[in-house]
Amino acid sequence: QVQLVESGGGLVQPGGSLRLSCAVSGSIFSFYAMGWYRQAPGKQRELVAGITSRGIANYADSVKGRFTISRDNAKNTVYLQMNSLKPEDTAVYYCNAVGGTADYWGQGTQVTVSS
Repeated sequence: QVQLVESGGGLVQPGGSLRLSCAVSGSIFSFYAMGWYRQAPGKQRELVAGITSRGIANYADSVKGRFTISRDNAKNTVYLQMNSLKPEDTAVYYCNAVGGTADYWGQGTQVTVSS
């Protein structure tokens, strides 16, 4: 059974930084394209950043230049480094793994940006 476990969320002041991690178990991590999504209260879930199995990254316009997605295939982990955080980045952040017909989600981790 494939499991995705996020960590690293929390409360941070505007302008601060956080690094989210998503550890994947139960399958061949390097096979999957990975993504970070977020969902704020009352809003739809949106893609924040994605990274292909070959390491090609893409970002939502709202986070370009501030967030960086990376993956460590040896550790079966994908990361999201978030810098210059803004209050509008407040949301539950979810990790996603896709490959073939597979589509897996983590349980989410809360990120709150507030002074």
